[in-house]
Amino acid sequence: MSDYELVFVGGIGRSGSTLIERLLGELPGVCSVGEVVHMWRRSLVDDEWCGCGEPFSGCSFWRAVGAEAFGGWGRVDAHEVLALKDAVDRTRFVPGLLRAEPGGHPDLVHRYTALYDRLYAAIAQVSGCRVVVDSSKHASLAACLRLRYHRRMRMLHVVRDPRAVAHSWARRVPRPEATATSPEQEMARYPPVRTAVQWMTQNGVLAALARRGVPTQRVRYEDFAAAPEAEFASIASFIGYRGVLPVDAQGNATLSAGHTVSGNPMRFTTGSVSVRADSSWRSSLAFRHRFTVSALTAPARWRYGY
Repeated sequence: MSDYELVFVGGIGRSGSTLIERLLGELPGVCSVGEVVHMWRRSLVDDEWCGCGEPFSGCSFWRAVGAEAFGGWGRVDAHEVLALKDAVDRTRFVPGLLRAEPGGHPDLVHRYTALYDRLYAAIAQVSGCRVVVDSSKHASLAACLRLRYHRRMRMLHVVRDPRAVAHSWARRVPRPEATATSPEQEMARYPPVRTAVQWMTQNGVLAALARRGVPTQRVRYEDFAAAPEAEFASIASFIGYRGVLPVDAQGNATLSAGHTVSGNPMRFTTGSVSVRADSSWRSSLAFRHRFTVSALTAPARWRYGY
């Protein structure tokens, strides 16, 4: 099955995208595989856990995908891919990518995105699904993929109040999938200033991609938490699905195990879950941090209703 549809979930991390991605994976004909951008390091080098609970090397789904895409993962030089990523898929290269002049190295971008194309096609083939969801989030990767797929890629742009995002990025969260060789035993932590700058940058680039013709649906975390069934119905419709939804009006859902390669620890959650708004930042985020983030993100917050 080489004829697949790509849905890219973009936005800054800690914006609630993991639950949306997991719910998409419950739809018939949709295969959600987590944050593929991190697969080359975390899966191929560090052999971290798949969302199914098996090490990447022991997961039958990913073994089949590797065989279909590359003739086996042993034929992929992960360090070479990571070097290629560093050469094209970085925030500092975004201006050139948006101009369709990727740093004077269009051949490198073509080689880099060809790996993703082979991977997505194999995921569709092995899973038997028409839609592949990559929740890598990184705007620079979205900008690279746009040069290959153009309007063939659909993008969910997930946004959340930057003050809530800053509060979440300051928390210490263990990474249960980390192995002894994983350089990151905890999820990354950013100070409020860095989070604010990243919030502006990531959302700004994704908005620019939408203006350049990438079919995009913007999803506010707060709206999704307030009306999960209605908001998810709109998301499902955007990717071409109309049918029974995996979440009800009260926000109740049941998640099955999936084959996500990286992401928030919530990717390991199975069984009954409830969509609930997390507004702890309102009482827990220090006033000075709230003021700083509010000031730095003021030029764009109003566009998203914050």
